[in-house]
Amino acid sequence: MTPFAGSPIVVGVNPALAALVPLTAASLAVAIGAPRLLFAYADPSRYVVEEHPDGTIRHAGVSPDALDDGWRAVEADLRQRLTTVLGESSVPWEFRFLAGRPDRALTHLARAVDAAAIVVGTRAPGTGAHLREMLEGSVAMHLATHQHRPVLTVPLTVVDWKDTASAWDR
Repeated sequence: MTPFAGSPIVVGVNPALAALVPLTAASLAVAIGAPRLLFAYADPSRYVVEEHPDGTIRHAGVSPDALDDGWRAVEADLRQRLTTVLGESSVPWEFRFLAGRPDRALTHLARAVDAAAIVVGTRAPGTGAHLREMLEGSVAMHLATHQHRPVLTVPLTVVDWKDTASAWDR
């Protein structure tokens, strides 16, 4: 187990950046005395060419016919949006552009920097996201069951439990 005090936190983000995820991670970092936050997006349309000891990677596009610089716009947009959301955060932060499966990429980064925990948001609302999660599984679930660090899952939608049917209600 990596001690919380004095250890960084890895935060998974995506292009649909929900402000609640970085704000929750920043609040947690202040509460536990984390020295820095490492925000990361793993692009599934790219693959890892080389992994470095600090958790950074060199990556390339899966499709040889696609233009290979579109990822730069995604990275720049996420950096700008994180800067806007975090404002004058008291916790230093970095952004890492990763490649491949998000759960594996976040696990590699957390291992490389010896993170105390990984913070991710829940799935986006909507039928398409729900179907994708049923087929592929959620990133939070994969992280919680395939690596040893604590995973904080930030809910992105309000659930009214009285409107939710479960097996216990039958």
